[in-house]
Amino acid sequence: MSLRHALSVSALALAFAQLAYAPAHAQDVARTEQGNRVSENVPAISPELLERLNRYQNTRGAGFAGWTHDGCVLIGTRFAETTQAHRVCQPLGMREQLTFYPEPVNRLTAAPGGLNGFVFGKDVGGNEFWQLHWFDLASRQVSLLTDGKSRNDGPLFSHDGKQLAYSSTVRNGKDTDVWVMDFATRKPRAVVTEGGSWDAADFSPDGKQLLVSKFVSASETYPGLVDLQTGKLEMFPVDGGKAAISDFRFAKDGRAVYFVSDEPIDGKAQEFTSLRRHDLSNHKMQVLSADIPWDVGGVSLSQDGKHLLFVSNEDGISKLHVLSLPDHKPVKLPELPIGVIGGVDFSPDGKRIAVSINTATSPSDVYVIDLGSRQLARWTRSEVGGLDSSQFVTPTLVRYPTFDQLDGKPRTIPAFYYKPANVPAGKKLPVVIQIHGGPEGQAQPTFNATAQFLANELGVAVLVPNVRGSSGYGRTYLGLDNAEKREDSVKDIGSLLDWIAKQPELDAQRVGVHGGSYGGYMVLASLMHYSDRIRAGVDIVGISDFTTFLNNTEAYRRDLRRAEYGDERVPEMKAVFDRISPLKNAGKIRSPLFVAQGKNDPRVPYTEAEQIVKAVRGNGQPVWFLMFNDEGHGFQKKANADYFSAATMEFWRQHLIGK
Repeated sequence: MSLRHALSVSALALAFAQLAYAPAHAQDVARTEQGNRVSENVPAISPELLERLNRYQNTRGAGFAGWTHDGCVLIGTRFAETTQAHRVCQPLGMREQLTFYPEPVNRLTAAPGGLNGFVFGKDVGGNEFWQLHWFDLASRQVSLLTDGKSRNDGPLFSHDGKQLAYSSTVRNGKDTDVWVMDFATRKPRAVVTEGGSWDAADFSPDGKQLLVSKFVSASETYPGLVDLQTGKLEMFPVDGGKAAISDFRFAKDGRAVYFVSDEPIDGKAQEFTSLRRHDLSNHKMQVLSADIPWDVGGVSLSQDGKHLLFVSNEDGISKLHVLSLPDHKPVKLPELPIGVIGGVDFSPDGKRIAVSINTATSPSDVYVIDLGSRQLARWTRSEVGGLDSSQFVTPTLVRYPTFDQLDGKPRTIPAFYYKPANVPAGKKLPVVIQIHGGPEGQAQPTFNATAQFLANELGVAVLVPNVRGSSGYGRTYLGLDNAEKREDSVKDIGSLLDWIAKQPELDAQRVGVHGGSYGGYMVLASLMHYSDRIRAGVDIVGISDFTTFLNNTEAYRRDLRRAEYGDERVPEMKAVFDRISPLKNAGKIRSPLFVAQGKNDPRVPYTEAEQIVKAVRGNGQPVWFLMFNDEGHGFQKKANADYFSAATMEFWRQHLIGK
């Protein structure tokens, strides 16, 4: 698109902007470049702090990624610098490392049928232009499947393993199309080139059709069906015109599809997504999770067609459900650890389910359920750095009132509260508010090494709110921060500050904010509005101005982000962005700030970090700045993540806690 409108400003406005960002007085900047790391004003880290932090930095988890054809589980875990593919073949068995790359691997997809191997994705330096590779378990050879340049995602095998579908930007670098590869010849062909962001969902049992979907936003998805022989794309009707639809799966006989949707039921609008079955012959629709007033997802069908599973998200806690087919009756399961479910799927023979579970006091681990005996077996036991996990803090769920009303009563915002144990009577605790990204994300009670260290070692209370705009609390809540309502979510942080001030054990004079990506914007915006009530802030890969962000984010993401944040090309929306911009209001940020960034970030470009650092320093405010040249949207290499974590703790000690 042309950037003329977005970038053109009057001479007067330009002069004003230059005046606004001009330094009040010059600051000395202590800049250090060490290998891949650039830091400014970040002091040497205390050796004592590094020693205390070391064990927390050496916790690790294991995420289930699929079953191999021989009954082993494929997992992603880290034993060195980055997450790599491993295989485990029995309960608490040896983890056999399969890939050995300096960059992390992801998108692990085990092949079905007679294929003996898996597909994985790998990028360079966190740029997210993933290339798909095939790992042959028999020969241990790796081969590149994609072009080496475009962004490729969502690998999906047909049920017989003869075809591989995936999404790719290879056609024009902007649109994400759906491609299907004949896996024997490795020849791909584009099957959806309609423009926008498309993904493959499931092959029909005979491999002749492919369910696909076009993603517009967290509340707007359009499903369709591709005839792979004729190339015809048929879009399914969406009740109500717009809905969140996902998890399309063919029934074993190919005559029906299962899916998740928040479309109206009997003409009545729905707040949450539910599991549904659509008969393709008579278009009859059944709702299968009507008794669950929460979002559901993670749908999978066993290859033998006898069972279906899905996961409900109930106030941030995951619950696994299994239905027998075709009668859709619930199957009794053994009791699972209370936590958040990651990867989950049936074994190739349909008799077992592998699931990774992350709890507030333990990192992700893989468990296997035997459906016949209803027995649960633990297949991995991840390390927690030699720490006593019984001393970890379990967060409590609190709800605090915010500024507006719901049904005539104050609306409440959910937050997870990590409170240090054995707090002496009368002592007031400093507080760190951790704000998730997205903004459609959701903070859940997963293992959080940072929160555990703050609570157990530094005596800091941690609050993790799900401000308006978070997923998991209904369609209305999800949309409460859209476009011109953006700063309403910032007001939710103001209300949390009010709540903190009323808690006898919390010190309202020592509050810090911490967040990444959109959460980074929330940190900057909170400092912009509440610098008199927030002692310091840590912004990781955060948005500092929505106009510059939308102009500079990668082309394949731009329209997706406009659907959430608003379109900067519309003058009215541009005016809103100017009004709420932390960059243009940097003079209001009067608290110490730490900004961290990955140089290769395709989502929030590093320029967002550089410009806010310059602007806040122009006010005479102290700013620490840290950038890794081999990272992207977050820090995936252990050495980088460890250094950032240590620097963050040093920042809190100096600007929030006091040594």
